[in-house]
Amino acid sequence: MLLALDLSTAHGSIAVVRGAEVLFRASFQSERSYNAQVFAPLREALVAAGDELKGIVIGNGPGSYTGVRIAIAAAQGIAISRGVWCVGWSSLTAPDGEAPQSYPVIGDARRQSFYLAQVENGRLLPELEIVSADEARARTADARAWFTFDPKPPLGLVTLRSARPDAARLAQIVQTLSADELAALIAQPLIPHYLAEAFITMPKRPLLTPTT
Repeated sequence: MLLALDLSTAHGSIAVVRGAEVLFRASFQSERSYNAQVFAPLREALVAAGDELKGIVIGNGPGSYTGVRIAIAAAQGIAISRGVWCVGWSSLTAPDGEAPQSYPVIGDARRQSFYLAQVENGRLLPELEIVSADEARARTADARAWFTFDPKPPLGLVTLRSARPDAARLAQIVQTLSADELAALIAQPLIPHYLAEAFITMPKRPLLTPTT
């Protein structure tokens, strides 16, 4: 029995899954108030899971930094209180609705750049690329069906297939991992999927040291 939680987009998704069976599913729309909306359905999910809960899966993005951080904090709190494991898995691997096993993804990486990614059989390949607008347009002009998890199609590309992360699908993917793969995943820290290194503003001059 797994609890899954994805808050990487404005469409929040929570599910409780056992094998192929989805025992609980909830979704809600939120722009900046996940902390006000997530806990009521999360309580319902925990009731549905009961004492059979074995682990927690969170969608770690890429996407809303605040949403993913809230998901991580909630998952870690539940994991500690219930004595279960928690892991992160790419939100891009779990689109809602019908989707092929493998597909390319495009998304807005901010600062006039875009990310291109490839999902293969429920796994995000590590070669995620950050490209310019011109290159993004050129690369997505091929015959493949490109997915986006952005609320609006990047660059106004009307040929993209819009999707939202589905928590139930996240859990079902993690259920297919081998014992060794799951153990390795559990050992990894829960962190958001950063598209780039954090941007830190440095002071232009050193701070003055107080004198006595």
